[in-house]
Amino acid sequence: MIWTQESIRNTVEAQRRFFRSGATLDVSWRIAQLKALKAAVRERQDALLEALRLDLGRSDTESYFCDIGSSIVEINEAIRGLRRWAKPETRRSGLMLFPSFVTKVYKLPYGVSLIISPFNFPILLTLGVLTACIAGGNTAVIKTSAKSPNCTAALRELLASVFPPEYVTLVEGGHEIGDLCLAERFDKIFYTGSPEVGRHVLSMAAENLTPAALELGGETGNWCVVRADADLKDAARKIAFFKLCNSGQICININQVAVAREVAEDFLRELKAAFRRQIGDALQSAEYPRLISRAAYDRCAAWAERYADRIVYGGHGDAPALRFEPTLLYPVGVDEEIVQRELFCPLLPVVPFPDGEIDRLMDVIAGREHGLALYLFTKDLDWAKKTMASQQYGGGCINEVCLQLMVKGAPFGGVGHSGMGAYHGEWGFREFTHPSTVLIGSTRFNLPLREHPYTRGRGAWKLPLLRLFMR
Repeated sequence: MIWTQESIRNTVEAQRRFFRSGATLDVSWRIAQLKALKAAVRERQDALLEALRLDLGRSDTESYFCDIGSSIVEINEAIRGLRRWAKPETRRSGLMLFPSFVTKVYKLPYGVSLIISPFNFPILLTLGVLTACIAGGNTAVIKTSAKSPNCTAALRELLASVFPPEYVTLVEGGHEIGDLCLAERFDKIFYTGSPEVGRHVLSMAAENLTPAALELGGETGNWCVVRADADLKDAARKIAFFKLCNSGQICININQVAVAREVAEDFLRELKAAFRRQIGDALQSAEYPRLISRAAYDRCAAWAERYADRIVYGGHGDAPALRFEPTLLYPVGVDEEIVQRELFCPLLPVVPFPDGEIDRLMDVIAGREHGLALYLFTKDLDWAKKTMASQQYGGGCINEVCLQLMVKGAPFGGVGHSGMGAYHGEWGFREFTHPSTVLIGSTRFNLPLREHPYTRGRGAWKLPLLRLFMR
């Protein structure tokens, strides 16, 4: 289907009529939709895995772990928790509001939602957000990335097999179609992608004062810090795994590693060994993913060419196959341009620093745009916990990588240039609902405390009583 402004507007209007029918308000009905979505994902997982192979060159194991299985886990959490999440909360109104003692907080859906998903995890970052949207009682127009057309086609068929278009519709096309969507009045927008496009999405959302959640990568990239006392072999093993995953095209991936100068050579030796052990010859491995486009490959190759004299591992690519080896650049200064932008590729700059100057390094990191993730490797857990509690970033790990994304019941989201809002589990339900406070008034024993007169005659006692109640 070729989407136009008219067809998108008609879709939004149809979804608004469906939402106003009240069908999505019933929690049992929402759970039934989530169960149907889960069944469709499991039934069509082979088609989804094939689409991920075609678009990103991923192995089935990586795709199941990162996209398919993770989507199922997200749906399961919503199915199990939704009744509890959606239950209205009761608050005591307080003596000051006598005789109206009871207040309810209802969790109301926004209405018609727009979900804009990216290419790097096209299944999870579509269905995971859709899960939160459905749990919250909304309808959804989904705009997928034009860079992953096979995944878009697989998702279109999956969603059409489960949901009517007046409830969930997938819209295909490039940025121009995205702008046609953003030109319509939605009740909620959820965008995952780059900070640059995030600014554009937020500016268009502002035209209709539409609340928006942005999940971005962070403009200056996510830092990993390896202290001198770290278990270097363990750190190298985990960092190598993460940098190989999806060929570095992950919003929470490590953009650059800062390593204590005292152990830098030992760390590099362990990291090279970990790459060799896990992937071998990356360009010949059937398991190694590719970059999403020739433009992405060319950007990666151009950075590698600029740092050719500092490549200590990797550095080769296969342009027709869109593959570029995991590549270590060393030494790189903390103020160089390459560590002040998100790379989104398998290049890994390594920044040496004196371990005794760790506080200065953390000040430098804190002075840049906030990353979506922060990773620390050290045996000094007191320092690590203090640092995690004082820096500004989306989420992270101590002596681990990426797994903060998969913790049940925990939020995922960025701050500043890495985003706004949070989702996963109950946090996703909250992101797609508005808490509405309703006080249940009494028709008896109402005092004239709030009514005129305030000073003369019968009103003279009101101010002293207010001071008593509102201390």
